[in-house]
Amino acid sequence: MATLATATEKTEKKPQMTAEEKPERKPPQRGRVDDKFKIFSGTANERLADDVCEFLGLTRNLAQVTRFKDGEAYVQIQENVRGADVFVIQPTSRPVDEHLMELLLMIDALKRASARRITAVVPYYGYSRQDRKDKPRAPISAKLVADLLTTAGADRALIIDPHAAQIQGFFNIPVDPLFASPVLVDYFRKLTLPNLTVVSPDAGGVERARFFAKKMDCALAIVDKRRVEANVAEVMHVIGDVQGRTCLVIDDLIDTAGTLVKTAAALMENGATAVYACCSHPVLSGTAVEIIGQSCIKEVVVTDTIPLSEGAKKEPKIVVRSVAGLIGRAIQSIHEETSVSKLFL
Repeated sequence: MATLATATEKTEKKPQMTAEEKPERKPPQRGRVDDKFKIFSGTANERLADDVCEFLGLTRNLAQVTRFKDGEAYVQIQENVRGADVFVIQPTSRPVDEHLMELLLMIDALKRASARRITAVVPYYGYSRQDRKDKPRAPISAKLVADLLTTAGADRALIIDPHAAQIQGFFNIPVDPLFASPVLVDYFRKLTLPNLTVVSPDAGGVERARFFAKKMDCALAIVDKRRVEANVAEVMHVIGDVQGRTCLVIDDLIDTAGTLVKTAAALMENGATAVYACCSHPVLSGTAVEIIGQSCIKEVVVTDTIPLSEGAKKEPKIVVRSVAGLIGRAIQSIHEETSVSKLFL
């Protein structure tokens, strides 16, 4: 078997300090000694898991994730988790089914090892676009995945920008839906783009775009499109005034980039001076990176919920902002039983 995931060495337990010796409590990025607070990761995005641990002052805990030659996954938790508050960080990105299975196996292993509480931290929730029965005899896959996580033994879930708000209701356990908007808003505020208009690439994303426009204190526009088949969209017309304005197209994910590029072209045809774009989840399937590189878009800002391919890392138009701090603060709040709602804003 070939090991796909490695974990850092377990630190030695430090002696307990007296009240006089204890340092003043500081924000995250401090060292911790807490045997009942553990963070594990599958192989989908180990870099993000390590960044979250660094933010919290923790060491990622030991887990072996390997595969047999036929592709069958094997998981072993390599330290005591009895009575612990455990968080498993694993986006279900490409290859979706393999990473989903790793997550389910890790949760099951932790449950059988008597972890007190298991939180599935899923920065990117795969199958989220299949959130309704849109054709006869079709599954509601997002609901099925929620049931699988619950059956495996997850006590709660933490998800960033689920594709549809109703996905929260698919779970029979508590769900904390975070939004990457604060990270993206902070980046674009620093750019101070002139005459900014936030654009939703479709009617379904209007609420997300409206929230972003409110935070940026700028105008809002919508691009109407007609989808002709899966992963293919035809842009129709722009609703709103973009003449002489800088446009920022915001979406929850970019898959093939076809919709994004056609949206940008429609905006330029309607008089926009420049087009920027941002999203939470850079799925970037097929030739998406090449399409973005050849488009009129000046910059596409994404987060690290999904690790970028080597080609995407080399594309100068694609800029990555980390959500490790956002996830770290949410994990800390859940562990300390404090409010997570302040992170929704």
